[in-house]
Amino acid sequence: MTASIHAQEIAVLKYKGGGDWYGNPTSLPNLISYCNININTKLNPQPQTVEPDSPDIYQYPLVHMTGHGNVFFSENDAENLRNYLISGGFLHIDDNYGMEPYLVKELKKVFPNKELIELPKTHPIFSAAFKFPEGLPKIHEHDGKRPQAFGMFENDRLVVLFTYESDLGNGWEDEEVYNDPFEVREKALKMGANIVKYVFEN
Repeated sequence: MTASIHAQEIAVLKYKGGGDWYGNPTSLPNLISYCNININTKLNPQPQTVEPDSPDIYQYPLVHMTGHGNVFFSENDAENLRNYLISGGFLHIDDNYGMEPYLVKELKKVFPNKELIELPKTHPIFSAAFKFPEGLPKIHEHDGKRPQAFGMFENDRLVVLFTYESDLGNGWEDEEVYNDPFEVREKALKMGANIVKYVFEN
């Protein structure tokens, strides 16, 4: 199958700071496959890798970011990310556990005047393809905290989604990685499909 059949691509953000941006290597390929089968997307089965300051970032309607640890955005990174998001891009950040304090600080460089706002359960991202009446599902337990979805908006358009205390990416991984039951993995994939569908339609 040639790449030209695939109209769209998703990329993983390769950020600086020493955090494991490459965590969950099977996650995105599995999510892409799920979306192509279940919600009729035509995504390239192989996710790309892009750096925050790269001009290539503008090719991707959706950039995914994950990890456990430190994140650092240079001024160039922050400026390019800001321009990407304002011009129609979307960043989904999935906290794999332990990323949140670094991330909040670095997002201030991207959008000094914006805050992460918790999305209500009624936000359309929770029903774009599959219904999640309670909002973000819980996939992996860490501290017993409830899962939360936070967003940043540009002129009422959601441009950053931060999924916290949920671990969607772990649920997208190959089954043998965490031995999650099928129901848990399916829940994670369905929520992931919602994100993809929402991003491509808004």
